Amino acid sequence: MAAITRLQQLQLLHPPPLTLRRSILFHKPKQLTRSRPRSFSTSPILCSNNSHNTPESSASTVGANASIVGDLLDYLNESWTHFHATAEAKRQLIAAGFHLLNENDEWDLKPGGRYFFTRNMSCLVAFSVGEKYTVGNGFHVIAAHTDSPCLKLKPRSASSKSGYLMINVQTYGSGLWHTWFDRDLSVAGRVILRGSNGSFVHKLVKVKRPLLRIPTLAIHLDRTVNKDGFKPNVETQLIPLLASKLEEASVETKEKSTTTSSKAAHHPLLMQALSDELNSNIDDIVSIELNVCDTQPSCLGGGNDEFIFSGRLDNLASSYCALRALIDSCKSPGDLSSEQAIRMVALFDNEEVGSGSIQGAGAPTMFQAMRRIISCLADKYVGEDAFERAIRKSFLVSADMAHGVHPNFMDKHEEYHRPEMQKGLVIKHNANQRYATSGVTSFLFKEIGKIHNLPTQEFVVRNDMGCGSTIGPILASGAGIRTVDCGIPQLSMHSVREICGKEDIDIAYKHFKAFYQAFSSIDKKLNVDS
Repeated sequence: MAAITRLQQLQLLHPPPLTLRRSILFHKPKQLTRSRPRSFSTSPILCSNNSHNTPESSASTVGANASIVGDLLDYLNESWTHFHATAEAKRQLIAAGFHLLNENDEWDLKPGGRYFFTRNMSCLVAFSVGEKYTVGNGFHVIAAHTDSPCLKLKPRSASSKSGYLMINVQTYGSGLWHTWFDRDLSVAGRVILRGSNGSFVHKLVKVKRPLLRIPTLAIHLDRTVNKDGFKPNVETQLIPLLASKLEEASVETKEKSTTTSSKAAHHPLLMQALSDELNSNIDDIVSIELNVCDTQPSCLGGGNDEFIFSGRLDNLASSYCALRALIDSCKSPGDLSSEQAIRMVALFDNEEVGSGSIQGAGAPTMFQAMRRIISCLADKYVGEDAFERAIRKSFLVSADMAHGVHPNFMDKHEEYHRPEMQKGLVIKHNANQRYATSGVTSFLFKEIGKIHNLPTQEFVVRNDMGCGSTIGPILASGAGIRTVDCGIPQLSMHSVREICGKEDIDIAYKHFKAFYQAFSSIDKKLNVDS
C-alpha cells in the first residue's frame, strides 16, 4: 500500500494523459451505469466511468436500474462555482437539443419545443412545451439554486502579513468556516477580458492546482482549543495564504505591466495565475469575480461506496437531479406528444443570502418567463387572466437539501421526524411557513412517489429550535403557485465537504422525472376549491 501511495504521488506531480490517469489512479465502481458521454479538460474525475463512454451511448435512455451518480460526480467536479454550474447546465441542455434564448430578444416558441435562457451566467430557466398545450394550462416546475456558502475575494484582495502574501476574502452565506482551514484551496469564477477590437469578453476561469491555504494555529499555541472550541475571527483569522513576499518580486520581473490598478487591488502572483489559465495578458484582465474553492474532487466513499463526499451538494445535487429529469423526460420522440402542460426547471443564484438579487428567486425572472411563454404560444390576443389561470393550474417543487439525522446528535431532530440517508426525498413541513408545503401539495407529491414505488420521508424542526428556509415560500407567495418543499437528506450541510447517500440521488432523479411525466394525470383527480 505504501508503494502504491508513492506511485500515486509521483503521478500527481507528473500526470500521464487523462485517459491513462483515470485507469491508473481512480477506482471505477462497478455498480454505476453511465448513460451519457462526458469529457472534460479538467483534472480526472473520481469514481466515474468516463473512459467507458462511446458516442453511441449519448442517445441511450436511463433505464429503471441505471444510475446518474457518475454523471452527478462529473457535474460537481466541473461546477466549482455557481457560474460553472450554470455553464455546465447550459452545455448539457444544448447537447440535448434545447434551444438557447436571449431575454433581450423576441421569442418564437412552438408546442413540442425545448428552450432555455441564462441570467448573469448564474441563473438558468429551461422548459419544454407539451404538444397538446393550450393557453391557460399550467407549468410544472422544479426550482433549486446554484450557489453554496463559500469565501469570495474582496474587491481589493491583496494584503501581506509577517512576510506572507495574503488574500482578503468575504464570507458568503452561513458556512461552517472552521472546515475551510487546512484545505488545499484555489480560486475560480469569472473574469472580464479586454478584446483586441476594444470589446470586452466574459470568460470563466478555474485554477485547478492548490493555490491557497488557511492554516490552523498549532495546539501548542492554543492549548484550550479542544476544551473551549475553535472559534476563529472571520475577519482577521480566515485569510488564505498565497505565498511568501519573495515571490512578488519575481512575478513583477517576469511580467512588466503598465497597468497599476489591478496590481494595487490584487497580488501580481494571483493575476499571473489567472492569465496563465486564460492564456491572456495580465493587462487584458479588467475585472474579476472569484470564489475560493476546495480542490479535492467529489467522489464516492464509505465501506460500500454508498456515500457521496463532495463540496456544494447543497444545492448542486438538487440542481442536477432536476436538470437531468427535465432533459430525460422529453428526450425521446413522443415524450411530449400527450403533454398539455409546460415542464420547467429554474435554477437560481443567491439563495444562501436571501435571494434578493436580479439573479435570485426574489426577482420575477421565472414569472416573467411564464408570461412571455404564454404570450408567445397564443394564436390570438391573450386576455390578462391567461397568466392567472395558468398559475392556478401550476405546481412548483422547491428542491433544496434536507437535514438527515446525525447519529452523534440525534437529539437535534424531532423524535418522529428523523430522515435517514438512502430512504428517499424528504418533504419539509413548517407551521410558520418557513417551508411552503401544505397538506395538499405534500399529498400530491407523495402520490407520485407512491405510484412509482419511490419512498418519501417527512421533516419538521423541533419547536425549541429555529428553522431555516428555502426559495419555496418566496416563489409560492410571488404569484400564488402551489408549492411543496423537499430535499435529499445530507450531513455536514454548509461544510466545505458534505455527504449524502448515493441511492438518494437516483431516487430524487426518478421522483423528479415522474413528476414531469405523471403530474398532469394525478392533479386532475383532486379539486380542492370547487
